[in-house]
Amino acid sequence: MKPGTPGVHGPARMPSDMFSAETRDGRLHLRFSGPLDRAAAAARWDEAHRAARDARAVTLDAGEVTALDSGGAALLVSLAGDEAEWVEPRDPAAQGTLDRFRKGLGTARPSGPRHLRFRPVTALGAYTLGRYHKFLERAAFMGDTILTTIGLLPRPWRLRWAEVLRHLDEAGTQAFPLCILLGTLIGVILAFQSSVPMRQFGATIFIPQLVGISLTRELGPLLAGVILAGRTGSAYAAELGTMRVNEEVDALKTMGLDPTAWLVVPRILASTLVMPALSMVMNITGLIGMSIVMATLGFPPVAVLNQLEQWMSVGDLAGGLAKSAAFGLAIGYVGCRAGLSAGRGPRAVGDAATGAVVGGIVALVLLDGLFAILFFRLGW
Repeated sequence: MKPGTPGVHGPARMPSDMFSAETRDGRLHLRFSGPLDRAAAAARWDEAHRAARDARAVTLDAGEVTALDSGGAALLVSLAGDEAEWVEPRDPAAQGTLDRFRKGLGTARPSGPRHLRFRPVTALGAYTLGRYHKFLERAAFMGDTILTTIGLLPRPWRLRWAEVLRHLDEAGTQAFPLCILLGTLIGVILAFQSSVPMRQFGATIFIPQLVGISLTRELGPLLAGVILAGRTGSAYAAELGTMRVNEEVDALKTMGLDPTAWLVVPRILASTLVMPALSMVMNITGLIGMSIVMATLGFPPVAVLNQLEQWMSVGDLAGGLAKSAAFGLAIGYVGCRAGLSAGRGPRAVGDAATGAVVGGIVALVLLDGLFAILFFRLGW
């Protein structure tokens, strides 16, 4: 094969009679004829663009083109621009190739704005609308849960009590070892930390009432709530999120079953009932840890019990248990809502579990602050 043959030693040279560029009356006339394939277009690409670069007006004559591929169509379209005059190919096949290339260019443009613009008003409006829609979804879920619970009150046999017992075991019984460990450690830490300033004033004997009131009124319910949010709230969200991703929730709706009654109410009821028990475990083990520290400081158990009986009341314990029940209700609700509002992607379950833990802890702190204000106003 001779040099210049396509595919051997470089692109083919386009014969001069197949391309011409001349200026007449201030207009550049570019004329193509014969087959205009990829090799021929590459041979005349630079020359044709140099001629068209300095021209004020271009006339593109492709009437004599007998064959055309995507390379030749790219050359013609790039030379024509938006204001050039065209002489379309008379060959039907060449004209069809050119039309398909133009259509492909029109549909291949990316959607959306070409340039990113900072639009604070638009961004603020989008954020506000997104928050508003989220609020509507949460309000609808809360209303649905409340109405379903009210509907189950006169017909308690319709509640899935087996599921309630299962969740009581998972959220309560299986969490007792962790609560015992953390409660004992918290009691020991509080006693040791309190003994440092108390010893300076000779008030070491008052450590039991300090630790006891702190545990029963505040730290016991709060730490039990953190444990419930980390263990049970995330488990609720992961389980319900997986069911939503696998379209099991949609299957329940298709069968005419209410997902709220089947999935949400048993979990919220179990978390509400189990929180006072977890709080009591934290209180008792914390007092035991404090008693161990007091024994190392030379105070017998009888002295510790006398101090607790003298300064602690049933109201302290009742207030802490009431708070813990409200904490359990909020944590169960947040976990179920996060699970049922999970998306469909591969990260949906993980995001739902994370949202359940964060939302549960935030709700826990907010409720604790509200109870603190309420107890202060009531003088409790």
